[in-house]
Amino acid sequence: MTDFARPLDAASPPFARTLLPLLALALAMAVGFTMMGSFGTVQEGAKAELHLSDYTLSLIQGLSAALPLAVFSIPIGILVDRYNRVRVMIALALVWTLGTVLTAFAQGVPVLFVSRMLTGIGTTGALTAALSLCADFCVPTQRGRAMLIVNLGKSLGVALALGLSGALFGLFAHGGAPSWFAGMMPWRSVHLGLAVISVFAILPLLLLREPARQEVAKGTHAPFKVVAGELWARRVFLIPLFIGQISVVMADAAAGIWVSPVLSRNFHLQPDQFAGWMGTLLFGSGVVGAIVGGLSADRGQKSGRRGGLLIGAIVAAAVGVPAALFPIMPSVPLFGVAVGLLVTCGAVTGVVTSVALTVLIPNELRGLCIGAFIAIAGLIGYGLAPTLVAAASGMLGGEAHLAQGLAIVGVVTSAISVIAFTVAMRRAPVSATA
Repeated sequence: MTDFARPLDAASPPFARTLLPLLALALAMAVGFTMMGSFGTVQEGAKAELHLSDYTLSLIQGLSAALPLAVFSIPIGILVDRYNRVRVMIALALVWTLGTVLTAFAQGVPVLFVSRMLTGIGTTGALTAALSLCADFCVPTQRGRAMLIVNLGKSLGVALALGLSGALFGLFAHGGAPSWFAGMMPWRSVHLGLAVISVFAILPLLLLREPARQEVAKGTHAPFKVVAGELWARRVFLIPLFIGQISVVMADAAAGIWVSPVLSRNFHLQPDQFAGWMGTLLFGSGVVGAIVGGLSADRGQKSGRRGGLLIGAIVAAAVGVPAALFPIMPSVPLFGVAVGLLVTCGAVTGVVTSVALTVLIPNELRGLCIGAFIAIAGLIGYGLAPTLVAAASGMLGGEAHLAQGLAIVGVVTSAISVIAFTVAMRRAPVSATA
C-alpha cells in the first residue's frame, strides 16, 4: 500500500503534539524575516550617509533579493526534497545572520548589495525548508492550522522588521547604544544588534529532529527528469497559482519596501515615531490573515468542491485591490487601516497557497515546487515591483510622487491576482496524485 493510500486521518495524532516543533520553526522564520526586512525601516539613514538615490535603494532592496532567489531557490528546494531539512535550515539561518552583520559594516553599495542578498537567500531558503517540515509534522487535514503557526512566525518577523528595528533605531539615535556600538550610525547599530538577537533566537532549531516524509509518490531520490516531468504535468494548475501569489508578493514587496519612505516624506514621521504602531499593526494583520487563511484552507478542503481550498485566496485578493490605495490616503489613521487590510489579505493568500502546495503536490515535488515559486516570486516580486514603483513615480514627475506610483503598482498587481487565483481554482487537481 502506498503512502497515499494509507488512511492517515483515521489515526491522526493530536495536533497539540506538533506544537513544539512548529513553534521552533515559527520562531526561526520570525527571526529570518526580521533580518530580511530590517533595512527597509532604516534605509533613509543609509540613504543619507551613503548618498543613495531611490533607484539605488530599489536595487539594493529589490534586485539584491531577486537575483539570489532566482539562482538559489530551486537548488535549495531540491536539497530540501532530498536531504535533512533541519540541517539545511540551520545552515540558512547562519547565512541570514552573516548578511545582517555585513549590513552593519557595509561602506558602499557593493557590500550592502551582497549583504542584503545573503539575508534574502537565508530567509527565503529557510522558508522552503520550514514549509516542507511543517507538512510532515502533521497529517493533511491539519496542515491549514500548521501552516498558520509557521506563517504567524513570518508575520511576526515582518512586524518586528518595523517595530523592533524602529525601536532600536530610536534607542541608538538618542545615545542609548552600548559602548561596543560606539561611533556607529544608528542604522548600522540596529543591524549589529539584530544579528546578536538572531544567534540566540535560532538555537531551538538545534533541538529539532527530522520527521518522516509523508505522501511520497516516486521516492525522494527519483531522477530529476522524473521529478521535473511530474511538475510539468501539473502546469495548468501551478502556473495560474504562481501568477496569483506572485502578484500578491509584488504588491506586498512594494508596500513593505516603500511604506517607511512614504511615512517619512508624505507624513513627516521618523522611524521611531511610526515603528511601534506600524509593527503592531502589521503583526496583528498578519495574525488575522494567517488565521483566516489557515481556517479557510481547512474548511475549503472539507467542502468537497474542486479547488475549494482556494476560495479564501480569491476573496482576499479581491479585497486587496482597494487596500492597495493606502499610499494616497489623506491621513495617517486611514493609511494605517488600508496597510493593515493589504497585509491581512497577503497573509491569507500566502497561507492558502502554502497549504495548496503541500496538499495537492506530492512530497518529492514540494521543495522544488516551493523553491521554484520563491525563485520566480523573488525575481519578479522583489526584483521588479520596487523598481516599477520608482519608475512610475518618475513618470509622474519624480521622487515627490512616490506615493502615487506605489498605489498604481499595488492596484494593478492585486487585480491580476484575483483573475489568476480564479483560474487556478478551476484547474485544481482533486488530490496530490491527480
